[in-house]
Amino acid sequence: MRELKIYLIDSAPYVLSVLRIVAGFLFLQHGTQKLFGYPMRPPGGKPALGSLFGVAGLLEFIGGILIMIGLFTRPVAFILSGEMAVAYLMIHAPQGFWPTKNQGETAVFYCFLFLFFVFSGPGPWSVDALLGIRSI
Repeated sequence: MRELKIYLIDSAPYVLSVLRIVAGFLFLQHGTQKLFGYPMRPPGGKPALGSLFGVAGLLEFIGGILIMIGLFTRPVAFILSGEMAVAYLMIHAPQGFWPTKNQGETAVFYCFLFLFFVFSGPGPWSVDALLGIRSI
């Protein structure tokens, strides 16, 4: 049992990297949906690039890539956490208090997941670790 506990503790930084990679990949898709209509068109069609949704698409696309590869992870995660907080407050919260009712649970989840990355960093499998970048 002791060996399993040590193995799990030693694996935590690598699992953090896997979580960051998967989160970046999934978040990137929100950006490709808004910018390119892929893998599916967003409701109402693709937004204008200069619109609020267009800027959100750029943040999600570029930020998703940076999170996925682990480059400038902490500052990018801080920006994306803020984006998701704004998205929730502007789009979802006016439709009701409960995230399951206002369809905002994804925004809340990403907000706190990115906030976690601000404090945890990218993990060992990242460009930040490769370059020795340690921000914040």
